[in-house]
Amino acid sequence: MASPQALAFLAQVRAYQAAVLGSSTAPPTLEEMRAGSEAVMETVGAMPEDVAIAKVDVDGLSALWLRPKAAREDSVVLYFHGGGYVVQSANSHRKLAAHLAVQSGRKVLSVNYRLAPEHPHPAAVNDALLAYRWLLDQRFSAARIGVAGDSAGGGLTLALLLAAKREGLAQPGGAVVFSPWVDLEGTGESMASKAAADLMVNRDALIGMAALFLSGASPRDPLAAPLYGDLAGLAPLCIQVGGDETLLDDATRLATRAAHAGVSVRLQVFPEMQHVFQAGAGVIPEADDALAQAGAWFQKVLR
Repeated sequence: MASPQALAFLAQVRAYQAAVLGSSTAPPTLEEMRAGSEAVMETVGAMPEDVAIAKVDVDGLSALWLRPKAAREDSVVLYFHGGGYVVQSANSHRKLAAHLAVQSGRKVLSVNYRLAPEHPHPAAVNDALLAYRWLLDQRFSAARIGVAGDSAGGGLTLALLLAAKREGLAQPGGAVVFSPWVDLEGTGESMASKAAADLMVNRDALIGMAALFLSGASPRDPLAAPLYGDLAGLAPLCIQVGGDETLLDDATRLATRAAHAGVSVRLQVFPEMQHVFQAGAGVIPEADDALAQAGAWFQKVLR
C-alpha cells in the first residue's frame, strides 16, 4: 500500500499535468508549459541539508554543482533532468539531484542541455557528450563517473552511453535511470494498460513532445530512442520505474534488451508509484528508499 505521503503527492502530479499539458480545449503555450512546470516542481520534495549549490560553466553550458559535505573528491555523478526534452532544468531538479548526491556520497553535476523545439535532436545528445568530455578533462577517471537522469533525462543518459561508445570514449562506471523514456513512438503495452493509473504521462502528450524534439528525425534513431540501440558494451545499469506508469514497459524492455546484450542490469519496479516519484525525496518514504538504493548502487559500482 502506498504511503499517505505518496497518495498526497498525487495532487502535485495533477497540478503538474495541468501546468504542462493543459487540456484538449486549452493547451498551454510553450512558455506557459515551461513556467508552469518549474513552478510545480518547486512544490515537490524537500532539499536535503548540508548540500552546497554552485553555478558552473561547462564549456558554454550552464550547470549546477551539488556538493554534500562528505562528498568524495575523486568521483562524480553527471545528471540530466527530465521534461520531455522541452521543459524543466537543472534548477527544477536540484532537490532530486541533491538527494542523489547525498545518498551516493558524491558531488553531482546537473547540466542544462539545450531544449527543443529551439534546439532539436541531436542537440541534447551533443551537449551530454560535451559534459562527459568536460568531466574527463577535469581528470575524473571514467570508471569513477556515474551518469543518471529521469524520464527524458534517462533516455539522454542511455544516448550518452551509446554516443560515447561510438566516439571510442571509455564508458562511465555505471548509470542510474529513473522512469527512462527510450521509445518515442509509445509502443509499449503499458501505454494502454497503465493509462488510467498514470496521472502524469499519456501517449498523446509524449508523441507531441517527441515531435518537437525530433523535428523530422527518425523516432527510431538510437541516439533519440535508445531502446533501438546496440546496447552491447554499455556501462552497468540500474533502472527504477513506478508500477503505475505508462512508461513501465520502456523500463522493462530496456532492461531485457540490455541483459540480452550482456550488460549488467538491475531493474526495480516500485508498486503504485507514479512517474519519477523520486522527485518527492525528503517527503515521500518510497522516494527516499529508492534514492537510498540508487545511491548505494553507485557507491558499489564507482569504487
